[in-house]
Amino acid sequence: MADPRTPVVLYGGSGYVAGELFRLLAAHPGFRVAAFVSHSQVGQFVSDPFPHLHGAARGARFVGAEEALASVADCPAIAACFATPHGETARQVCAALDLIEGRGQQVRIIDLSADFRLPAETFARLYGTEPAAAQRLEQFTCALPDLAHTALAGTGTLQHIAHPGCFTTAVTLAAYPFLVRGWVEPDLFVSAVTGSSGSGRMPTGGTHHPDRAHNLYAYAPLAHRHEAEMRRLLTIDGREPEVEFVPHSGPFVRGIHATLRFRLRGERTLDELRGAIDATYAGSAFVASTAIPPQLRMVVGTNHARIGLAVRGRTLVVTSVIDNLVKGAAGGAVQWMNRLFGLAPESGLSHDGLGWY
Repeated sequence: MADPRTPVVLYGGSGYVAGELFRLLAAHPGFRVAAFVSHSQVGQFVSDPFPHLHGAARGARFVGAEEALASVADCPAIAACFATPHGETARQVCAALDLIEGRGQQVRIIDLSADFRLPAETFARLYGTEPAAAQRLEQFTCALPDLAHTALAGTGTLQHIAHPGCFTTAVTLAAYPFLVRGWVEPDLFVSAVTGSSGSGRMPTGGTHHPDRAHNLYAYAPLAHRHEAEMRRLLTIDGREPEVEFVPHSGPFVRGIHATLRFRLRGERTLDELRGAIDATYAGSAFVASTAIPPQLRMVVGTNHARIGLAVRGRTLVVTSVIDNLVKGAAGGAVQWMNRLFGLAPESGLSHDGLGWY
């Protein structure tokens, strides 16, 4: 009997986010991984770089892009997720779309790189090169699935998705409820700490364990690329907020803890402020306020975001925690896929966290 689930072609090789995508999709009731693309590991077992996925992989092997797309040639609708590096992603996306569109299939792309998040001129300034697929930019919406009902996702039909970065996810979810209501001045300071998995699988001076463990330091202060994404996603009614962003490298593997500081335009009670968060995300299964300052253990391993508040006079401090690999990437991608294919938002994402890890 044919598998009724929608096939997904997964690009990303042995990267951490690609592994998370495979883990989530392997147990998804509405999707199946039809092919896992890797250009450097064709023929190798998926469980070789991901031994923790031995059961889910069940002997699956990496394939090349041509073989992957040929395997879904007879499917009327497919999804493709790209967890590949910026620059490289755009070229692969274009090749895939040219072939799939030529066959008359319905396809939805979820891109987790930066290639389709920003206008061409902004991308060129930040990344030092012109975008590799500027002609496709208008087909992609850069937004968060929990805010897909708002003007931040635009008013047109959603075709393909450029999922925002992990820092951007944590900050946008925390800031939007107050900016959209006009309760705060449109400028904010953000200090955020991320785990080492955010830097990818290949070791660098910033991710090598002896440098990272028992250590904490800022990097790219006021110069991180995600700052431009935050400004763009938090532009409301044409007014772009001033964002001052200082990221930090933390001595843990998974998670982001972000602290935002606002200036209130008038005094608000804690109940009012929490009510704004809960009202904004009343339709989301994943975002909620907390009565106590949120901790990474509340969300690691899940697609959840938790937001805490502190207020004194006109100073508002908002804290936000997510799992960078799940809510900040793979889980957000699956959540978008659920929406694009008409499934319940929590499909394949309702599992609880790890608690201890």
